[in-house]
Amino acid sequence: MSSPSEQPRAARLHRAVALVLALATLLATAVLVAAMVPASPAWLTPAWAGSAGAVTISTVFTVALAARTGGRPVVFGGLALALGLAAVLLDDDRLSTGAAVTTCAIAAVLGVMTTVPAPRFRHAVRECLLAMLVAAVGALAVVGYAPVVAVARFEYAAFALALAGAFVLVYRLGAGLHGLGRRGVLVVVVGAVVLTGTLLYAELLRRYGTQDLVESLLDGVRWSREELGAFPRPVESVLGVPALVWGCHMRARRRQGWWLCAFGVAATAAAASSLVNPMITLTEAVLSVVYGVVVGLVIGFLVIRLDLALTGPRGRRTRARAPEGDVAVRPEPPRGAALL
Repeated sequence: MSSPSEQPRAARLHRAVALVLALATLLATAVLVAAMVPASPAWLTPAWAGSAGAVTISTVFTVALAARTGGRPVVFGGLALALGLAAVLLDDDRLSTGAAVTTCAIAAVLGVMTTVPAPRFRHAVRECLLAMLVAAVGALAVVGYAPVVAVARFEYAAFALALAGAFVLVYRLGAGLHGLGRRGVLVVVVGAVVLTGTLLYAELLRRYGTQDLVESLLDGVRWSREELGAFPRPVESVLGVPALVWGCHMRARRRQGWWLCAFGVAATAAAASSLVNPMITLTEAVLSVVYGVVVGLVIGFLVIRLDLALTGPRGRRTRARAPEGDVAVRPEPPRGAALL
């Protein structure tokens, strides 16, 4: 056990490290954004700027995720730095693509892990936007590695890694399977059904849908892209964002909310991989993510209202509905502390 005199020193060291990581993230993000702007002067964005920014983000995000989940930040951060440098210096397409996929998955999981319980819906919105912001920075790093990708395979691989990583962590945060309870089991089953249905929808439609049905749906997508500038990703708006919002809201009351948050990587992984498709413009990629967030927040709000109506406190006092935050008493470590 550390002595009282060592505790303030450890706290100061923790704050100093957090400040350094934050500054490194801001600088790397600025470099990556500048590297994406064609009009940037050569002295400001040399050829290696994008790669350096990508390696920096990969390393910082790995350190942050390890620290947040009670791992070994120095060990995993050093490994991420070594792998990132190898991918850049060896100039091998397979290494750079692997580094990009890994960075995408890490950014998606970190976005979910940075959230804290949300007593009210507006707090849940804040947590969702923060998670998507982390994923957006990860998207810049993914492009910085200049991966050579088949877009669909890249997105599925990144999402699978992120979902597996999220469930491994949530298994510990949610007290294992015995901490699920009937409510948690129902949440996981519903989430799995929605995820499977969303992912298989396009394939089933392509194989078994009638030509008229397929064309009518494609017309809707084309209209949205022409008139609104983009079309929201279904897996983000139908599953990812609602699960993240509802999960953060539920975590303020029950630990089963972590199992819902695991499905939130459907949104953060979509955001982190949003820039890899060379066939769409940067504006369309950003608008697609924004529209998905807006639609998902509306669905999440409705789900939270329904959840409170069905599972809120019963009795006479319910009719005079106390503020929803009054019953949110489950504590969690603060955002900058380890969850485990």
